[in-house]
Amino acid sequence: MERLGTGIGWRPEIADAVERMPGIDWVEAVAENVCPGHLPDSLIRLRERGVTVIPHGVSLGLGGADRPDEGRLTALAERVEALGAPLVTEHIAFVRAGGPLTASPLLEAGHLLPVPRTRDALDVLCENIRIAQDALPVPLAVENIAALLAWPGEEMTEGQFLYELADRTGVRLLIDVANLHTNHVNRGEDPAKALAELPVEAIAYVHVAGGVERDGVWHDTHAHPVPASVLAILTDLASRVSPPGVLLERDDNFPEPAVLERELEAIQGALTKGWARSAASRVPSREAAPTPETTTASARPTPPIPPAAPQSSDCSRQRLSLAQTALLSALVAGTPVPDGFDRMRLGVQARALGVKRADVVAKVAPELPLILGESYRSAFLAYAHSHPMTGGYRRDALDFAGQLLLSGGPEDAGARQELREWWLERSGPAPRSTRPAVRLARATRRVLLRR
Repeated sequence: MERLGTGIGWRPEIADAVERMPGIDWVEAVAENVCPGHLPDSLIRLRERGVTVIPHGVSLGLGGADRPDEGRLTALAERVEALGAPLVTEHIAFVRAGGPLTASPLLEAGHLLPVPRTRDALDVLCENIRIAQDALPVPLAVENIAALLAWPGEEMTEGQFLYELADRTGVRLLIDVANLHTNHVNRGEDPAKALAELPVEAIAYVHVAGGVERDGVWHDTHAHPVPASVLAILTDLASRVSPPGVLLERDDNFPEPAVLERELEAIQGALTKGWARSAASRVPSREAAPTPETTTASARPTPPIPPAAPQSSDCSRQRLSLAQTALLSALVAGTPVPDGFDRMRLGVQARALGVKRADVVAKVAPELPLILGESYRSAFLAYAHSHPMTGGYRRDALDFAGQLLLSGGPEDAGARQELREWWLERSGPAPRSTRPAVRLARATRRVLLRR
């Protein structure tokens, strides 16, 4: 497996800093934020210097009940080719539910939601990953995600689930140690046990990130410093295997470059500590001792895996679709909480999804907070409470503006006119003409309509 070294998540906000950072061997870019025909100059310069760029997808929904969308797979493959990437990564998660399998409207989460660790979900996930592998020009690695809530009636631990997934599909694993910490706090899962059960030889690389704890719930924000508890899990992992690459993720609240560089140094220190622990634990012999780079899971006992039962893929997909749709509908549409779920945690997740929608819409449509001012967030959260997302964040921004206008808002007449102009400019099949004669005709029509 190709060794990547030390990396950092490339984001436009820190692009210049990343280019100047010492010791960066590779970067990871969110695939959906990269246009194959118009790569950012910063990524082009990094590639010309020999820095590897890996696209990291967030929207395939490989853990969902539907088969992967061909258009999304094609778009991801195009980004792989444009970046000359040796690898592409995605998540073990579902991001949408509903549609034909449930005869209900399609709902978008706008977030990575956990897959139940059941035989049905595993069968569907394995098939979806095989479809993706066949469509992509380079190897695929999938990431374990952070979760605020747990599914009732799970049949496997996370380690067992990932072990069998890798065994059945040959897919590589992107292990996020921050997500293992999140699941420890939120779901009571032991990170050491998960690492002991993992097929560590399948690890493509590792994510490290920060978060914050509020009222006993850990939020994987990627906007806070990496805590010591996450570095300790990285040390534990490094004592078991030398990962081909380790990457620092930061998506918001970006600090000064020197702070990021110190976090990278702390990550390297955690790795070194783990390798030293591994070396110290070996029994001396006449034979050459293995190095961290050659350590594998060969000495680790295989975790017990529940026996697989024959499953009908279509039946598995329908059962999974019904379960995921019920959960997502409760989170974004206010329907009853499905049996077995923690109502408090589900409420925390629902509020987090609403806040994330508001934040992302503010980024993809920055004019909206400028037009609405301090009322933007409260207005959007009120809208999100009764209007689930069905078509992505850009569509969400348009739908929000249109709904606000239909309801008579905003109260300020100037803001209302500005919002109306913004919505009209973007909701049609083509931008509105800016020619003086056309603008005059529009203004005249508005005056006549007011009479």
